[in-house]
Amino acid sequence: MTARAPLRRPPRISCVICAYNEAPRIAAVLAVACTHPLLDEIIVVDDGSTDGTAEIVKGFSSVQLIRCTENQGKSAAMAVGIAAAQGELLMLLDADLKGLTAADISALALPVLQGSAQVSLSLRQNSLLAFRAIGLDFVSGERVVRKTLLSEVLQDVHGLPRFGIEVFMNRRIVVRRLPIAVTHWPHVTQARKTEKLGYWKGIRAEWRMIVDLLKAVYPLALISQTFQMLRLRIDHGSRASFAARIRKVPDSPR
Repeated sequence: MTARAPLRRPPRISCVICAYNEAPRIAAVLAVACTHPLLDEIIVVDDGSTDGTAEIVKGFSSVQLIRCTENQGKSAAMAVGIAAAQGELLMLLDADLKGLTAADISALALPVLQGSAQVSLSLRQNSLLAFRAIGLDFVSGERVVRKTLLSEVLQDVHGLPRFGIEVFMNRRIVVRRLPIAVTHWPHVTQARKTEKLGYWKGIRAEWRMIVDLLKAVYPLALISQTFQMLRLRIDHGSRASFAARIRKVPDSPR
């Protein structure tokens, strides 16, 4: 009788969440992430918050909290979290998501765990209309990637503009021609800056973020990058048998 080959252990996933003054919102994200069996560790990088973000995070005993003394921006905070991560895969989540469920996290992780894609990106209900029209949100903060995509260049990540991490990551994805799975999250939204800060402060914050994007990549290069990512997008479907084989994944009701 031929010996059956042992099942390969699925890659470990480290979930990294960067947060700045997200006390009213981060608990809802952590409540889902901390109980999900596909996530081996949860790391929250508190990027110099002045509200009660750190105190909220401390209420989740399984979360590794890293506190930065000053607010340096998402790119630098992400580099700190990646350096601390132990998994082969990274799941990057924003701290201000609303409506996130265990099923959404499973859907984001499975294309990469299955090997059908090397990168998974979310497409939220309130992603910009243009992104929903083309079927790709190139600045999505919710992603699954291999840690080596970024751990090899952490010094460069530290030097990025405050909100340059996504387009920097995109550049590396395009150069390596990594297949991308787009995971639709039709019931998940992200809190807008106008909602957090008020209308005028929120608008200014949105413009500062756009300026940071343009510092990281020129406008024409940004358009080219988006089309190149679209060419790397693949069709994918969830395979329940695979999910059941690696771990029992809960499906939260909506």
